[in-house]
Amino acid sequence: MDNQFRDVNSSSVAGTAARLKDQFTEKAAQFGEKAAQAKEAVVDFGRKAVDNLDAQRAPAAGTLDQTASALHEQAERVAGAARATADKLHATADYMRNQDVKAMAKDVEDLVRRYPGPALAIAAVVGFMTARVLTRD
Repeated sequence: MDNQFRDVNSSSVAGTAARLKDQFTEKAAQFGEKAAQAKEAVVDFGRKAVDNLDAQRAPAAGTLDQTASALHEQAERVAGAARATADKLHATADYMRNQDVKAMAKDVEDLVRRYPGPALAIAAVVGFMTARVLTRD
């Protein structure tokens, strides 16, 4: 009886093992298919991402060029204004070096007569600033 039991058990175990092997092989094949599909999806996503980046590269470069040009223009304007201001300061320094106080007072008097409105505005601003400085203490 022990031999028969062993025969039944070994054939039953062999059948179960064969079924498990077949199920495992089928599951492994399904897993392989799913892995291949996932790999394909990742590769496709990567390809699309690269294509999108390539499509955005040219417009981004164009925007950077426009910004650089605008900055250059602004820098030239500021540099021009700075040069003009420096030239005026040099001219003022030369004027002060070459004129005595009486000549400068005469020139100021002539400017006030020629432009009374702006002269009054400047006098008001200077007076206001002087008052602010003196009243802070």
